[in-house]
Amino acid sequence: MQVFISPHYYYPHDHAWKFEGTLEKTMHAMGMFDRPGPLTLDGFDGSGADWMPQYKKYIEDGETIVCSPHKVYGPTQNDFNLQLRKRGIDKVIVAGMSANRCTHAHLYELLELGYEVAVVRDATAGAKVPEGDGYLAAPINFRMVASAVWWTDDAVARIARSA
Repeated sequence: MQVFISPHYYYPHDHAWKFEGTLEKTMHAMGMFDRPGPLTLDGFDGSGADWMPQYKKYIEDGETIVCSPHKVYGPTQNDFNLQLRKRGIDKVIVAGMSANRCTHAHLYELLELGYEVAVVRDATAGAKVPEGDGYLAAPINFRMVASAVWWTDDAVARIARSA
């Protein structure tokens, strides 16, 4: 099974945007996902844009596909769809760190492009704001639109059976 990463990076030119959503403003202000430029890895290790240490050995295994970055929430502007299509993939399992933003946007875009998409609901997270918990907002929408919504144990069992 091929693994893909659709990373979220900001480069210096992204900080010149004339308008942003609330979460974009917050991420830009704190330097979340900041990189010095698209053609360098200077300062990548240990930055907010780096891989989580516990996943690094899996992502840097020489087999995982790291797509070009998405900028707002979904894969509309990166090469995720191209990478999937060029490999003849039409079924995708989605998980990610921002359930009600990036994971949700990737799910919707992939569905619109004709993919069959399962979401692993407990392999996602979400930010909490005064108005509510971003994670709790996501599973209802996942259930309404995804091809399937699984727990991690179910996803692992299904993957093992298909191997």
